[in-house]
Amino acid sequence: TGLVQALGTVEGVSDQNGVRRLKVSGEIKAEDLSNGASVSHSGVCLTVVDADFSGTTPMWEVEAVPETLSLTTLGEWSVGRRINLEPSLRLGDELGGHLVFGHVDGLGEIVSITPEGDSFRVRVAPPAELKPFFAKKGSVSVDGISLTVANTLGNGNFELAIIPHTWNVTSLGTAKAGDKVHLEVD
Repeated sequence: TGLVQALGTVEGVSDQNGVRRLKVSGEIKAEDLSNGASVSHSGVCLTVVDADFSGTTPMWEVEAVPETLSLTTLGEWSVGRRINLEPSLRLGDELGGHLVFGHVDGLGEIVSITPEGDSFRVRVAPPAELKPFFAKKGSVSVDGISLTVANTLGNGNFELAIIPHTWNVTSLGTAKAGDKVHLEVD
């Protein structure tokens, strides 16, 4: 749905034979972390391959293949990175955001972040091939967060109006101009 359920942390990164394995911690329910479960990691749908519930916070491992690494920022992730987490939607669950599949359409770049009182205006430059898909008041997933496009600009960039709650409970709160973000058009 793009409604982030937890802000997680990358706890470990290892690369072997072209596969990147990430160890992640976060407040996700055990039933959502069974082997084979899909979890959105900052907008990238990844499969849980191992989970550990022995500590105070659940930890699990996911894998990314070269195709995923070439289309996302996962190749740049390191220990300590904060990421948005959302388990897969189940039939009967509330659809509060919009349908988000975790299939990244492209990487955008944050152009600017401007405070507006307690909220923030975030300007994003999408890749050229995605520019036609953004419409004022349309939906977009940015690093797995369901957001509404506040404005579109003549150069193809778009703006987001971020409420304080979203700023505080997602990775947007640590974002800065120049950061790459996963985009999934609606």
